Amino acid sequence: MRDSVDALVEDWRGKRPDLDFEPLQVIRRLGRLRSHVDAELARVFDAYGLGAATFGVLVTLARLDEPDGVSQRRLMDELGLTSGTISVRMDRLVDEGLVHRDPDPGDRRNVRIRLTAKGRELFERVAPAHLANERRLLAPLTADEQAQLAGLLRKLLLEFEGSRTRDAALGLTLAPARETIRAREAVGLPPVAGLLVRAVADGSPAEKAGLRPGDVLKDVRAVGDLYHAAPGKTRLPVLRGTEERQATLTLPPLQPGPRSRAAEHIL
Repeated sequence: MRDSVDALVEDWRGKRPDLDFEPLQVIRRLGRLRSHVDAELARVFDAYGLGAATFGVLVTLARLDEPDGVSQRRLMDELGLTSGTISVRMDRLVDEGLVHRDPDPGDRRNVRIRLTAKGRELFERVAPAHLANERRLLAPLTADEQAQLAGLLRKLLLEFEGSRTRDAALGLTLAPARETIRAREAVGLPPVAGLLVRAVADGSPAEKAGLRPGDVLKDVRAVGDLYHAAPGKTRLPVLRGTEERQATLTLPPLQPGPRSRAAEHIL
């Protein structure tokens, strides 16, 4: 079976055999699937007189479900919006009668947002239809295939969102592999797909293992590889500049903690 990306890659390989077009196999498919999925989701939103942005606000407020409302600052962070964008969006939803905006008694510079009865009723009608629509879009995949795809996407997404363990027991801050490649190329070193050591805490297991900032965990492409490793002593190939060495790191059971606010991993 061939799709439009197969045709695109084959065409490029014929014209430019000197270039590696393998990344297109994933990145272009993600982009094309996103456009198809967005269009299918919009059909349900349109049926209820909504846009994806409005639904995003409704579903976030319903999920957080705080009796006194959610601070606009937190809502901004949850939705990944700027202060200007969230203010304009709240103005519109207040005008439409979907949310209340009240002064925050604990912070005069902030306001709290909560669903109105109309907004909650709209959410309760749209949410089941939206979930059924998403289930329909995934119908070509079995349950096992969906789980496998979700796992791979989670592994990739964590490298952009960052992660943090509950107690940072290793004393190690790591940058994702894409940053490793960029940093090494910037100083004339060959690119390596591995996690980059950004910081090592004094007296930590990472320091005792001999790790230093600038080292690369050569065979660890994603933080999920460390989370899934068996606890205990683990020998890791480490690249320091162009010199390869071995580090023995004692891995405790790694427990995910609060979401990181930066694209780095704190373990």
